[in-house]
Amino acid sequence: MTTKPTTTTPMGTGNTQAQASIQEVIARGFRALTQGRLDEARGCCMAVLKQQPNNDQTHFLVGLIGLASNDREKAALAFGSVTRLNPGHVAAWAHLAKLQAQSGQINRADQALAKAVKHENGDIAEVQDVIASCYGMLGEYETANQWFKKAAAKAPNNLSISVNFANSQIFLGETEAAKSQLAKVLELAPNNGQAHWLLSGLAKAKNSDHVAQIETILTNTPMPAQAEAFLCYGAGKECEDLEEWDQAFRYFERGAKARRKLVSFDNAQEEETFNALKNTYTQQWLATKTDYCETDAPIFIVGQPRTGTTLVERIITSHSQVHSAGELMHFGNTVRRQSDYEGSERFSASLFESAANLNGKKLGTAYMASTAKLRGTTPRFVDKLPYNYQYLPLVLAALPNAKIIHLVRDPMDVCFSVYKQLFADAYSHSYDLEEMARHFVRYYRLMDIWRQRFPGRFLDVRYEAVAADVETEGKRIIDYLQLPWEDACANFHQQETAVTTASAVQVRQPAHTRSIGRWRRYEKQLQPVRDILIEENIITDAS
Repeated sequence: MTTKPTTTTPMGTGNTQAQASIQEVIARGFRALTQGRLDEARGCCMAVLKQQPNNDQTHFLVGLIGLASNDREKAALAFGSVTRLNPGHVAAWAHLAKLQAQSGQINRADQALAKAVKHENGDIAEVQDVIASCYGMLGEYETANQWFKKAAAKAPNNLSISVNFANSQIFLGETEAAKSQLAKVLELAPNNGQAHWLLSGLAKAKNSDHVAQIETILTNTPMPAQAEAFLCYGAGKECEDLEEWDQAFRYFERGAKARRKLVSFDNAQEEETFNALKNTYTQQWLATKTDYCETDAPIFIVGQPRTGTTLVERIITSHSQVHSAGELMHFGNTVRRQSDYEGSERFSASLFESAANLNGKKLGTAYMASTAKLRGTTPRFVDKLPYNYQYLPLVLAALPNAKIIHLVRDPMDVCFSVYKQLFADAYSHSYDLEEMARHFVRYYRLMDIWRQRFPGRFLDVRYEAVAADVETEGKRIIDYLQLPWEDACANFHQQETAVTTASAVQVRQPAHTRSIGRWRRYEKQLQPVRDILIEENIITDAS
């Protein structure tokens, strides 16, 4: 967003002509930013700040330049300066909240977002769009959708906002409305990578026309890595639809390489985090947690992404007594808040070591309070965030009457399915085959430890079994939840509720087994993953 809001602070003490000159320099800086000339924009900022170091407009421009150059630390510092100089600067609060949410600083993000909402007056659609994105990052998906809708109504020809609104419509199952939004975007901007990617996911490709269009763009148009990733993942998906396996993998591989340039993954840091989980959360630790929140309302679905978590959620939430709350970040966010965690990593050894000292009742009660508006009116609700498996011991301590369902799937199918998926803001290990395999080993072994330490406290469900026989496995799951069977659970695909996941389109169709064993189509390309899983005794050479 490069819209320049009107300042509410004095421009300085010089004469009118000098102030006009400063305003011209600031305006030139914003124009340079819009046109991608970042060095020129920086030069304008330096020139103004030498004369007026407290000019809030210029600090805001510095923040936008930081965003454009992917320097989040500089952007956060700049937006923080703006809010100190001008406490009513809505756009700065919104951007600051989004940056803090991205870096896992949930307490600060909550506070900054509240300030943004307090001062927002409906004037600037781009600010509403940032607020919507921030709500989404904090797991407030319904609220995010309301803000996207406001922004799209305010600026119907803003391509970025239109794409974001279309994405929100896809989550809600409004595929025809989303197609209309995306068609409008591509009419105005035929090379928009995200629009092509979203369009690819809305239906199965029947011919190679769209792939050819994407290939032309990739061949003839220089583009940033993010746009390249969008286009490649979209083309790869459609090539799979057409059973052009080798070409599909080439697109997935190119897309993953492009995306990997934009995300940070620290293999050693993740190893340290998983070691902290193993060393901290023992049977003896759980035995000390005798104060807890007495509710059986939550149902947690955990595991790796792309393992059928959404499929099982839809089966369960087709029951009249269960509401789908979506992929909630609330449990992890509550842990961070109560631990006063200010680290930049989403997960870390220090976070889990600190969280071990939390009071279970306070943690569970706060989680239930934070989800109150999302739980619907039924007695039970599903919280389906796959990586909550890391919080499993804390769930047991805070909410021992909650039910936990863990999805299990063939390791090679999991790794390939994750690799071919472009995620919004998670799973940064998934864009490199070896990093992904190492992550899977850590996850697999951690779940084995949880089984040994906390026997009978969660239910393993195999994706392959559910896909092959929805009713039989559905009855086993519903029985575990201590609910009576309802035939609607076998007809989960008829639900019309929102699906805030990469599977938003697929789960509106009946279950199928077409993806089982699909990794074998790419056996040669996936050999690095297979070698690691064999070496670590996760699979055998005969698997």
